[in-house]
Amino acid sequence: MENRVNRQILLASRPAGMPTADNFKFVETEMPQPSEGEVLIRTLYLSVDPYMRGRMNDRKSYVPPFALNEVITGGVVGEVVESRAENFQAGDIVTGMLGWQLYSVARADEAGMGAIMKVDPRLAPVTTALGVLGIPGLTAYFGLYDIGQPKEGETVVVSGAAGAVGTIVCQLAKFKGCRVVGVAGSDEKNAYLRDELGVDATINYKTAGDVRAALQEACPNGVDVYFDNVGGEISDAVLLLIRSRARIIICGQISMYNQEQLDMGLRVQPLLLINSALMQGFIVTDYAPRFAEGIMQMGGWLAAGKLKYAEHIVEGFENTPQAFLGLFTGENLGKQLVKVAD
Repeated sequence: MENRVNRQILLASRPAGMPTADNFKFVETEMPQPSEGEVLIRTLYLSVDPYMRGRMNDRKSYVPPFALNEVITGGVVGEVVESRAENFQAGDIVTGMLGWQLYSVARADEAGMGAIMKVDPRLAPVTTALGVLGIPGLTAYFGLYDIGQPKEGETVVVSGAAGAVGTIVCQLAKFKGCRVVGVAGSDEKNAYLRDELGVDATINYKTAGDVRAALQEACPNGVDVYFDNVGGEISDAVLLLIRSRARIIICGQISMYNQEQLDMGLRVQPLLLINSALMQGFIVTDYAPRFAEGIMQMGGWLAAGKLKYAEHIVEGFENTPQAFLGLFTGENLGKQLVKVAD
């Protein structure tokens, strides 16, 4: 291999509030070498995701925080360039939780979240392994169908509706015959939701003024299912409109990830009580034993042309931090990815 240098992105410091480029550091290291049972992977695409912001803090959660001066990890699609494992060979396309770096070494027999899996580029573009057929798609599938259990004729509200998860949730809700209301932060995004995905009504929360009034107009019969990707004031407004036996799915809270101090919002217990409503948070890895089921179902819809997806691809490894920061300013429509190599 001609290039013997590996480039990596480390977490240089923990952000206070909104992250900046100064929280990241680029370094060059020697090319990693696979040992017996390992493979060397050349990164093709990196995934940047809102949950990574939580891992930049120095506090424990469902996943450990990123260590300072260590490589940041996330979803990757790459090509095996050298294999010392029987079940992989050079040229295989794989996906897994790997580093923000040009080359990674991974064990071929690792289980759980550390596993690498083959991707068949003949079935769908390889980027779908990080989006509609990856963690975002599975999050939408299990969150909406397992917890939300939408029924024909019900009203489903989706915040962050133009994101990687939200765009899929909107479509899955339409598959069930629901009235879908999407909340997003630009006219362009809302036009995509209506014109491409068939969403019944949309709200631009940046220009709507009174978001609660806009929601009341869009949901004249109230809200049966709320898929919450953002938290904050938008979610407060939605919760005031829930109906009897409503289901609220807590998937993400992106509006709050960069707060240095948590603000005081709506006290939801009375609303849940008087409406006999369910509010449940979840982490998609809770459903790891059922991932094959979700991928099979989503893959079938994708192959049949029923399921659409959007990607926002940033070119160049050096632009990875900027692509991540763009998540918090609403730059992306659909899945935010970084193209590292062809």
